[in-house]
Amino acid sequence: MGIGTSNFVIRWINLLTMLLAIAVIIFGVWMSTHHDSCRRSLTLPVLGLGGFIFVMFIVTNNGSGHYAPGLRYKEYELQDFSSWFLKQLNDTQNWKRLKSCLVKSDDCNNLSKKYKTLKQYKSAKLTPIEAGCCRPPSECGYPAVSASYYDLSFHPISSNRDCKLYKNSGATKCYNCDSCKAGVAQYMKTEWRVVAIFNVILFVILSMIYFVGCCARRNAATNHSKA
Repeated sequence: MGIGTSNFVIRWINLLTMLLAIAVIIFGVWMSTHHDSCRRSLTLPVLGLGGFIFVMFIVTNNGSGHYAPGLRYKEYELQDFSSWFLKQLNDTQNWKRLKSCLVKSDDCNNLSKKYKTLKQYKSAKLTPIEAGCCRPPSECGYPAVSASYYDLSFHPISSNRDCKLYKNSGATKCYNCDSCKAGVAQYMKTEWRVVAIFNVILFVILSMIYFVGCCARRNAATNHSKA
């Protein structure tokens, strides 16, 4: 999928997500106008779900990333994400905890095991965290010696401060870089959207079960009163 096509699809997904949130909220308001206790009892859950999807759309809308020449994966910039993400990831304590998890995960140290040759590494489709935390940004221009080692004697061609922060050490890598924070933000965005979709599906299923049960109880009560 080309860059233009990918961005087009992302824009449509974002638009549909927003429309879904609005539709759910309108549905919740409509249900609140009915005297039917079964419908009215679901007003707050429906409105809450709509609000959740809408907030999720706002928070995760940005940060689509960009392709660097010759790479099969995207690189992300922290400023592309919402102000909420910026605040959370730039918080010293929050990032200290996240960074310790990244170091323990061994994702970066395992790259040399996954890609034993430089050719394999350069043609790999890295994850946002691998691309942002395990290597210096492409704009730095550091030559890759292997999947876990870069020639830092090369003078960086960019003024990006991440170029100076990157080290080949497994405990350092680019964990203090803005590119790493951006990679984590993209990972969180993707995971949260999966959670949002799962919640919508789960809510629809539970709503159907609730309506069937509610209607069955109401019919049983009506038949009992007639008897």
